[in-house]
Amino acid sequence: MKKVYTCFCTDIIHEGHKNLLRAAAELGEVTVGVLSDPEMVRYNRFPTKTLAERMEMIRVLPEVAEVVVQEHIMYDEILDRLRPDYVVHGSNWAQGPESSIRKNVLAALARYGGELIEPPYTENAEVRKIDWQMREQLAMPEARRGRLRRLLSIVPIVKTIEVHNGLTGLIAEKTVVENDGGLDQFDAMWVSSLCDSTSRGKPDIELVDLSDRIQTINEVMEVTTKPIILDMDTGGTAEHFAYNVRTLERIGVSAVIIEDKTGAKRNSLFGTEVAQTQDTIPNFSEKIAAGKAAQRTEEFMIIARIESLILEKGLADALERAEGYVAAGADGIMIHSRAKSPDEVIAFCDAFHAKHPNIPIVAVPSSYNTITEAELAAHGVRIVIYANQLTRAAFPAMESAARSLLVHHRAHEIDSKLLPIKDIIRLIEVM
Repeated sequence: MKKVYTCFCTDIIHEGHKNLLRAAAELGEVTVGVLSDPEMVRYNRFPTKTLAERMEMIRVLPEVAEVVVQEHIMYDEILDRLRPDYVVHGSNWAQGPESSIRKNVLAALARYGGELIEPPYTENAEVRKIDWQMREQLAMPEARRGRLRRLLSIVPIVKTIEVHNGLTGLIAEKTVVENDGGLDQFDAMWVSSLCDSTSRGKPDIELVDLSDRIQTINEVMEVTTKPIILDMDTGGTAEHFAYNVRTLERIGVSAVIIEDKTGAKRNSLFGTEVAQTQDTIPNFSEKIAAGKAAQRTEEFMIIARIESLILEKGLADALERAEGYVAAGADGIMIHSRAKSPDEVIAFCDAFHAKHPNIPIVAVPSSYNTITEAELAAHGVRIVIYANQLTRAAFPAMESAARSLLVHHRAHEIDSKLLPIKDIIRLIEVM
């Protein structure tokens, strides 16, 4: 009997999957690969069921003879091992990032004479409804809130990008690229006070209060499913912070990051150029402890941001503070630096990670931007935040468009640099 292989990366079986399996079974004995958790995440299909549950869900289907784990999104490794006569996949992967997977399959099959079979993709109201329900499930506060912790258990480093409205949220949600022989995408979203303030045309001095910040969060949550990490500046007083933790936890925020400074807010990247005062370890630890005591779930995370390197107080001060904040209950440590070199951040990470290998380190490589995610991960960083790139990219693009309209007195010259309106509509409608 001929051997047939197909791969599923889903938490639910709908009519489209059943149609595919029926087509596969007509060709021979069917083996189904279940995509591993890390590759599901990279493929932008966050698993709501465990790998074992997904395998059992498929194993009971009558068309299936065997279920295996497919470790990588690209098929060549498993096809070289199983050498099926046929690979069966729906016809919906000829365009976009998924086309690289198709090319990989064709190349692997060509090595030994296998054949790719592509039944028509099932497109009907029931399939669309189920897909929509799955997205809605991921968007619910209960599912979203715990997703950051789950990501930390699945992927080596959580890739986080700044968002400041629904549109940037959709960009974070939908951007998938083919890279290094696989697919890649962002895991989480960062709602920063700088970008939230900038998008409103206001200075970054805690002028935008939490109610306005929550409005931004709600706008993002309405059109996305990925976890949100919120920049809370200093967090305010311990009493206010505890109250706000409950609010943010309830609406589905996954984590907050608070910085160990006091007084009027000044952006950290100014460093010692402007007057900035660091809080004492006991005071800031009290705030962390108050927040941890206030939260009602184990999923919510409070991450302490250390400003010692920004304020040129040195590595020893940063490590002493990290010890105090972890003792107070901090779920993670963010080390901040405005240096162009990553050396001082790496020194901190190596020392802290050696003593606390299970406490996530957060890095924000805005200034030291030559270091890669893999290099950060090698030094114990578990969350990388691209904290302001979308905001900084948008301003020059919009200013350029405005200047062109004024210079040329028409829209023709700038049109080639603009996203087609249909693409904007498609981006929004897909959700």
